[in-house]
Amino acid sequence: MAESAFAKSVQDIQNFAGTGLSILEVSHRGKQFEAVMAETENLVRELLGVSSNYDVLFLQGGASTQFFQIPLNFLSSKAAYTDTGTWANRAIKEAQGYGVVDILASSKDSNYTFIPKEYSVPSDADYFHCTSNNTIYGTQIKQFPNSSVPLICDMSSDIFSKPVDVSKFSLIYAGAQKNMGPAGVTLVIIHKDMYGRKADRHIPTMMDYKIHADNGSMYNTPPVFPILVSKYNLEWVKEIGGLNAMQKRNTEKADTLYNAIDNSPYFRGTTAKDDRSQMNVTFVFEKEYEALAEKFDAACKEAQLSGLKGHRSVGGYRASLYNALPLESVQALVNVMETFA
Repeated sequence: MAESAFAKSVQDIQNFAGTGLSILEVSHRGKQFEAVMAETENLVRELLGVSSNYDVLFLQGGASTQFFQIPLNFLSSKAAYTDTGTWANRAIKEAQGYGVVDILASSKDSNYTFIPKEYSVPSDADYFHCTSNNTIYGTQIKQFPNSSVPLICDMSSDIFSKPVDVSKFSLIYAGAQKNMGPAGVTLVIIHKDMYGRKADRHIPTMMDYKIHADNGSMYNTPPVFPILVSKYNLEWVKEIGGLNAMQKRNTEKADTLYNAIDNSPYFRGTTAKDDRSQMNVTFVFEKEYEALAEKFDAACKEAQLSGLKGHRSVGGYRASLYNALPLESVQALVNVMETFA
């Protein structure tokens, strides 16, 4: 989260919009918060170039709820998925409860070290679902496939990190807690044509995208504070130059760390180079140097670096380079690696 977003949010906890009340106390129906909703939606539209053909929704439940809400709404006979990591796999499992799931490609047998590319999307699928960035394994889709059916993407961990051609997608969803805002709000960008593709089954009111769109994301009480913080964070993204500037910033951070890994005799990356994530850099010790891990961990701790432990599925280290992380923090890790060597 940007420091400016923290500062403004703290101020609003004490006195929101001059009301004398905390943001945690005001009515979500009040004009002050309705203005926050409108401003946040406008920022999403401006930064991502979202046209009026799409609705922008602020929902709850995280990406994990979207895993079943999407097939509940749109899987009538068959849906197509790619299996590129833990979260993609969980989305597949949820969808299998509503119909046939055609897994077009998977890198599971290789411990998700690459993004499969040799597949085609069947024209008889109700939709095609993919996951843009895989946080645990450190892979990222660099070019989305062509799809003759609605393209749906989980962008939870890399949305707002770079420009996206929203017009290629019928639905984009993202849990906010990486680059947009704090956990508690889920962004959904949905093309209005999708409402006519609803499956012929009972869809609970809270799971119906059209209900939320018709009510301006206020069918029930929205996650007020996470939306407010998201607004401030997106304002910061806009202030630094938008998504083109953010992509440049993130590329510089990722290149700095990957270059250090590739030039080190002690470490190696865990993923195919063409599929390396700019958000999550995963690396391990070369096998002959694994005994040095304890000393390296101590060096990182001494340099006040934290959160570097890799997921148990991969081991080693994982450096998350989300938007708000400055280049200086990446350089601090690189300095430790070079000094350690």
